[in-house]
Amino acid sequence: MITCFLTYFAFPAVHLIPVLATKNGVTSKSRKRIMPDPATEPPVMDPVYEALLYCNIPGVAERSMEGHAPHHFKLVSAHVFIRHGDRYPLYAIPKTKRPEIDCTLVANRKPYHSKLEAFVNHMSKGPGAAFESPLHSLPLYSSHQLCEMGELTQTGVVQHLQNGQLLRDIYLKKHKLLPSDWAAEQLHLETTGKSRTLQSGLALLYGFLPDFDWKKVYFRHQPSALFCSGNCYCPLRNQYLEKEQRRQYLLRLNNRQLERTYEEMARIVDIPTKQLRAANPIDSLLCLFCHNVSFPCTKNGCITMDHFKVIKTHQIEDERERQEKKLYLGYALLGAHPILNQTVSRMQHTAEGKKEALFTLYSAHDVTLAPILSALGLTGARFPRFAARLVFELWQDREKPREHSIRILYDGVDITFYTSFCQDHHRRSPKPMCPLENLVRFIKKDMFVALGGGSTNYYEACHREGF
Repeated sequence: MITCFLTYFAFPAVHLIPVLATKNGVTSKSRKRIMPDPATEPPVMDPVYEALLYCNIPGVAERSMEGHAPHHFKLVSAHVFIRHGDRYPLYAIPKTKRPEIDCTLVANRKPYHSKLEAFVNHMSKGPGAAFESPLHSLPLYSSHQLCEMGELTQTGVVQHLQNGQLLRDIYLKKHKLLPSDWAAEQLHLETTGKSRTLQSGLALLYGFLPDFDWKKVYFRHQPSALFCSGNCYCPLRNQYLEKEQRRQYLLRLNNRQLERTYEEMARIVDIPTKQLRAANPIDSLLCLFCHNVSFPCTKNGCITMDHFKVIKTHQIEDERERQEKKLYLGYALLGAHPILNQTVSRMQHTAEGKKEALFTLYSAHDVTLAPILSALGLTGARFPRFAARLVFELWQDREKPREHSIRILYDGVDITFYTSFCQDHHRRSPKPMCPLENLVRFIKKDMFVALGGGSTNYYEACHREGF
């Protein structure tokens, strides 16, 4: 797993750390923007602004572009990839007190959602038969007063209840994507074996299909965060990953300000610098930041916002360099191919008239979505925030029923014509939508062309020598 792919998390409290100026409870910058825009972005890189975007704190009404198409197009399927919602850290800063964040779900506590109490009641009725092993051993909702490491918080549940309700309003109420008597085979649900991804998937599903029939729901287990199923062995992908990790290491090594910051923080908590770095302190600091909790103090001093800004700035610089280098692109193309290939195959089946998997949900991680975004050519997209959603829509032209088109949306923003395979279509064609054939050609052929080496299929590309 690439080490820069860190995660964070959130809880309402009195603001003890600086935040952006707000108006009517909304930050002065749109939390929704996912592609940098010189007209609205801060004039200089602002690590606090970027961190707030990452937290994705519920409460800001969101207007999304899902479900928008010319009137003569009919929505025939939607494929949704989500990152789990807000969570407790995976790492603890040694010799500091664990953040006291309550992971029980309480209906009258902020952030709240009108369906939160009903969600908990419905989860309490969930039978184990609705899950592929080993998912049936996982809790269906958080219940610890002191969160356990990596546990989904109430914020994380609310984020995905909101996502589900938003998609319900568009896909079910407006477009009637599923019939009222929908069948089990019309849903395809997958999650990794972490409670935070299963619970995030359930929260979105409940917002999408309130009080759904448990007998018609089945979550499949995906052992790999890349959702590569039986195609996970790929030696060349691992070589790209090793070289990418080496690039990260050299970038950190050359950042003297970052090293001095780690040294100061290590002195404060009285541990060796190497031990502090290994504890991945940004994970805990982002939790505290998103939940407006003070950074830790000891008799030697306090970890400050200045420390946080330095580490966060390095993360942003690392992300920028990562997108510029071809090493990560090689990893992303090979890492994302299996799941993109599955998705396009489902789209083709739907285009042929089959009524299976009309709504597909993959409940995943940052390390799932980030390679997909890069593989699609979306170098300007921000790193996946908590409860990020990436949606592939398949549309049928009512006037030419054999023609199908796609739209791709990231956190509600239409990014279809930013992708490498639809940019030229947008510039040269009068058609308002991107043809499905463009995506099919990209997955079946152009991804391998982009890798070089003359490979024509996934197996050849994975086992090519001489890298």
